[in-house]
Amino acid sequence: MSERQTLMSARQLTKRFGGLAAVNDVNVDLWLGHIHAVIGPNGAGKSTLTNLLSGDLPPTSGTITLDGHDITGWTPEKISRHRLGRSYQKTNIFRTFSVWDNVRLAAQSRERHAPWNPLRWLQSAAGLTAVNQRCERAIDLAGLTQRSQTVAATISHGEQRQLEIAMVLATDAEVMLLDEPLAGMGSEESAKMVEVLKRLRQTRAILLVEHDMDAVFAVADTITVMVNGEVLESGPPAQIKASVAVQQAYLGSEDSFHV
Repeated sequence: MSERQTLMSARQLTKRFGGLAAVNDVNVDLWLGHIHAVIGPNGAGKSTLTNLLSGDLPPTSGTITLDGHDITGWTPEKISRHRLGRSYQKTNIFRTFSVWDNVRLAAQSRERHAPWNPLRWLQSAAGLTAVNQRCERAIDLAGLTQRSQTVAATISHGEQRQLEIAMVLATDAEVMLLDEPLAGMGSEESAKMVEVLKRLRQTRAILLVEHDMDAVFAVADTITVMVNGEVLESGPPAQIKASVAVQQAYLGSEDSFHV
């Protein structure tokens, strides 16, 4: 087996709010071609961990590296420009724009212009070949090719979540932090999202925070279980499924697994 390529790591990551440790001494590695799922009950610290990795929250202590750079304390914008993208629990799209225009705005945010031209925003985006190509690839990977000209407000909830992922892809993100991308989906929509995640795994490192256990066990290569801000156990899905400690703390009895 070839050596894993680590794209992002956190060591002894801690975030305190007063006397409360929302995340306490957590270590995590994200590898290319690998989906690392983080599960746990509400209040376990999953979203706080995601916010720390993306720069939305500064850590109290610990270190974070991205593609060899120590990014501890960097702003979200700076981290994003180093090819990290994330989605949020609440759908975050431009509802009155088409799918294509949503994704194109995300793609254009990564364009570099030198020297600075203050009039460039008045130029037609139709001629931006590289931007349009990134849009097409992102929309295709997210499974929305047939919806590209549809107004975002009129597509289904599941497709709106796919659109969010397409927007992240359009920024050329190599590391993706996905916070409950299957939230609120029915079984058919969930199955589509699982297929999207499997495609994305091939060329990216993904942190997946999710409550849908069927989806987690279908796509994850590694699962970390958090309880009260700390890591209870981390390992391959078979190990987590068989863990007595995990069953008692979160997943219930082994009979409750339907994966």
